[in-house]
Amino acid sequence: MALLLAINRKIHRAYNRTRDSNFALDGLMGFDMHGKTAGLVGTGKIGEIVARILRGFGCRVLAHDPVKSHVCEALGVEYVTLPDLFERSDIVSIHCPLTPGTRHLINTEALEAMKPGVMLINTSRGAVIDTRALIASLKRGHVGSVGLDVYEEEGDLFFRDLSAEVILDDVFVRLMTFPNVLITAHQGFLTREACEAIARTTIDNISGFGRAGAAGVAPSNLVTARLIAPVKG
Repeated sequence: MALLLAINRKIHRAYNRTRDSNFALDGLMGFDMHGKTAGLVGTGKIGEIVARILRGFGCRVLAHDPVKSHVCEALGVEYVTLPDLFERSDIVSIHCPLTPGTRHLINTEALEAMKPGVMLINTSRGAVIDTRALIASLKRGHVGSVGLDVYEEEGDLFFRDLSAEVILDDVFVRLMTFPNVLITAHQGFLTREACEAIARTTIDNISGFGRAGAAGVAPSNLVTARLIAPVKG
């Protein structure tokens, strides 16, 4: 939501301007959230919370997920196919895991199916978006604005201070040149409370693993996984 609001109201550009005592409003026009249609790709715990906030802003909310959330349905979220979500949404926000079926889910075809001027937000996993396809769509002016907290090749960039170095990733450098793209360095999780919760869960998992091995008791945070088939319209 921070990325969405900042890129909509051009907060990042306004901040840089006012630091130079430039208080002109040219190029800072945004849009009202009320009445807009937002599409959520993935409605797990994070998607549910985003849906609740968007509904509070007065947005119509569409969603696509192999498993429907009863919480989202109770909020009035409408589950639709991916092509329908892309066609109808003014804002597309991604909250799905990275699987073989979701890798480059947002590709050239998906981007072309979206509304002209669409806002795209990704705080899930970088490789869900084909970055080269996104750049091509931005160059054509089809995608209106982008907020990213993740990048598919972020392993060579994020969580490091590269301010005195030359960035060798030409795709990332090109992405950074667009004034309608706002990138943060995978900091969506970074709150004091969240880090404390991660530490507690990690310690509990280590302790639980030891207890499970000794007594045959299942760990309290048992993780199971299943392969999700590619998402289709």
